[in-house]
Amino acid sequence: MSLLKTINKPADLRALTPGQLHELAEEIRGFLIANVARTGGHLGPNLGVVELTLGIHRIFDSPRDSIVFDTGHQSYVHKLVTGRQNFDTLRKQGGLSGYPERAESEHDIVESSHASSSLSWIDGISRARALRGEQDRWAVALVGDGALTGGMAWEAVNNIAADKSRKAVIVVNDNGRSYAPTIGGLANQLAGLRQQLDRVRTHPAYENAMDKLKSKLRDSGPVGNFTYKSLHATKKGIKDWWAPQGLFEDLGLKYIGPIDGHNQSAVEEALLQAKNYGGPVLVHALTEKGHGYAPARADEADQFHAVGVIDPETGVPVASSSAQSWTSVFGEEIAAVADEREDIVAITGAMLQPVGLKTMAERHPDRVIDVGIAEQHAMTTAAGLAFGGLHPVVCVYATFLNRAFDQLLMDVALHKAGVTIVLDRAGVTGPDGASHHGMWDMALTQIIPNLHLAAPRDADRLREELRESLQIDDAPSVVRFSKGSVGEPVNAVDRLPDGVDVLARLGDRAAPDVLIVSVGAMAELSLDVARRLNSQGVSVTVVDPRWVLPMPKSVVSLAARHRIVVCIEDGVRVGGIGSRLRTEMRAAGVDTALNEVGLPTEFLAHGTRAEVLERVGLTAQQVAQDTLAQVLGTKVPFARPLPGQDLPTGQIPKL
Repeated sequence: MSLLKTINKPADLRALTPGQLHELAEEIRGFLIANVARTGGHLGPNLGVVELTLGIHRIFDSPRDSIVFDTGHQSYVHKLVTGRQNFDTLRKQGGLSGYPERAESEHDIVESSHASSSLSWIDGISRARALRGEQDRWAVALVGDGALTGGMAWEAVNNIAADKSRKAVIVVNDNGRSYAPTIGGLANQLAGLRQQLDRVRTHPAYENAMDKLKSKLRDSGPVGNFTYKSLHATKKGIKDWWAPQGLFEDLGLKYIGPIDGHNQSAVEEALLQAKNYGGPVLVHALTEKGHGYAPARADEADQFHAVGVIDPETGVPVASSSAQSWTSVFGEEIAAVADEREDIVAITGAMLQPVGLKTMAERHPDRVIDVGIAEQHAMTTAAGLAFGGLHPVVCVYATFLNRAFDQLLMDVALHKAGVTIVLDRAGVTGPDGASHHGMWDMALTQIIPNLHLAAPRDADRLREELRESLQIDDAPSVVRFSKGSVGEPVNAVDRLPDGVDVLARLGDRAAPDVLIVSVGAMAELSLDVARRLNSQGVSVTVVDPRWVLPMPKSVVSLAARHRIVVCIEDGVRVGGIGSRLRTEMRAAGVDTALNEVGLPTEFLAHGTRAEVLERVGLTAQQVAQDTLAQVLGTKVPFARPLPGQDLPTGQIPKL
């Protein structure tokens, strides 16, 4: 019988023998490879945390002890051992989330998949436990995939370490190359000796003895102080020879490791020492991303960090698309611009390949800077680069711009820095769920003075608007684009003097009814809406502002000549581009009715992009029906009456 099927809750793990644990770990890896190959998802990170997750759940008692995953995409093993073994609908609408989710299990705490926050969470949780007198409950963070490169993590460490009685354990899943695993007979001997030393160093009697000796020497005058400092320096030097622990212990954290994160007994021994210590402890585990799966280990780029549907035997994608992605279009263009301009410098936050900077990095390695998961730092570094005479391009996922808002506002915009921010995966992104939708950026950025925001509708406009943004040297500029493949070119029938593209003029041009303002990737939907309306006798103009901030004056002028304006965007409606257009219209004395069509101010559950958009009513059919009702005067906002008509609310005029 499958061992995994006998595990319905973490307590079931504690009855397993060492041999059974090894068997279970292998079964879990096989399960993940087979299932994630069918659905896509974060495969490599989860293959690397099997033993760590099993160890955490055997030593600690979830949910009484709180376990936080940072980042959340390494929680698949956790899901399996907490009663969630149906992965058939992983990351699909209505199915299992790709991240921890409170609605799924009492064992899930932190749903956000933004990195570097877990230590602040366990700081708060462990502090709450202490204040409530719950001294027998631990808070544990599993930190991995570069999350310790984020400054927020170190802010939390500073607070956690200050309280020596805090029941907080930090498990570092070190799957990078910062500390190369050592092999061979001498390494094995040192590892065994290190475990013995850790066993002594984390024993309460050792700490008590050290505290007494420290007090005695410090109280015995100059000779005693000199002796204490000499012994402390010698001790620190020896410890740092065994392991790279100095930074953590200098901050006040007890350090255990590094240990082999794939050795179940070593993992559990280290975790038990950490639990018994009684204060804040950091356990440093060396792991391999993609451990146990040859195709993942052979993938130099990211060890199958995230995959689509693949052949589980070979790791080769089952279906390949010939369509070009938005990211690849940007990657080609920024590399080409960098060839032409020596002042172009790109910055990314631990996502060089995902945001399309690989080609530029290969051609100009000294002009591509990876700052780690540190978006705030990236933005202010960009301000400094601009001050130094360069034009920096900060490349992040749209959802991660949220983290650098203050720096964009106060370091970049206030100082009129010529910085371009490129936002990949803007709008609804789909299967990664609420914390990954790039739906907040337009609402956030439009309150920033003098900021320029471009939303290209196709590949040609992305190239064009990127180059235009790089000419702006006295203010921040933002270029946002969607996830996935670029559609066919959406050609304009006309370009107005201020750069606005007219995509369609349908029906009576002398007395137009509806002006559709299409933002970025919503162009195809907007044109579909226009065709549906025109088939019902409604005349429609469709425009793409290209640059939605500042709002082009021609859009406001066009609004004055139509009966109603419909602004369609894939950002939140509240504070969105439609809201900005309304403000600009009122400032110009234009009272045309305006309907903002966009995303609700909600955390949208995972699903495909099309499913999410349908769920919130952002389909051509729904928008066309609503707009027709507004033109007919049966739904607010009501379109301006036709000449000679002055009808009471709710009556249907003749077209």
